[in-house]
Amino acid sequence: MSEYVKLRAADGHQLSAYVALPAGEPAGALVVVQEIFGVNAHIRSVAAGYAKDGFLGVAPALFDRIEPGIELGYQGADLETARSLMPKIDLEHAVADVQAALEYAANATGKNVGVIGYCYGGTLAWLAATRLKAAAAVGYYGGLIAKFADEEPTCPVMLHFGKQDAHIPAASVEMVKVAHPQVEIYWYDAGHGFNCDARASYNAAAAKEARARSLAFLRKHLA
Repeated sequence: MSEYVKLRAADGHQLSAYVALPAGEPAGALVVVQEIFGVNAHIRSVAAGYAKDGFLGVAPALFDRIEPGIELGYQGADLETARSLMPKIDLEHAVADVQAALEYAANATGKNVGVIGYCYGGTLAWLAATRLKAAAAVGYYGGLIAKFADEEPTCPVMLHFGKQDAHIPAASVEMVKVAHPQVEIYWYDAGHGFNCDARASYNAAAAKEARARSLAFLRKHLA
């Protein structure tokens, strides 16, 4: 089951969120943070997948501050639109919107709430770990995490990266590893966006392995 709800950020901004509901009592809750393509079919499928594993999944629409209802594909004009929207996203606003989703999930379940994010959302998962009260955080190929490597996580963190990712230098990831040796970092023989089956860079083996690790991690720290 799924539904759309309205969230309110601390600054009063209202945004929509896709909520995937587990069949029974949730084991915990998970905020699923989008790529630069909006809360599209892929992000909804991620939330739905974790709902099947027993978690309430909440995917906040970060682009609502720019234009409500943005949902993009990964090629052609949609890709160009996504790239044009990226500079318009205020990072502090995005963090506030993730916070709103965390609060909603906590109130809806009364359980621990984690954050999992992809691409742009991977960076926000890191910031949720350092700035917000997430119980656990998982980031996939977050390209800006190294920029915030001096920030200290206050919860367990797991990060996934592709060895063939042309957008994220290995040296940047190493910076995070050196600064935070307790963070679990995994590399895959894959490129950027390897978890998304709608991308040309999708790597089924890497996606399966990363998800298995993520699920075990989230069950350990949230359930």
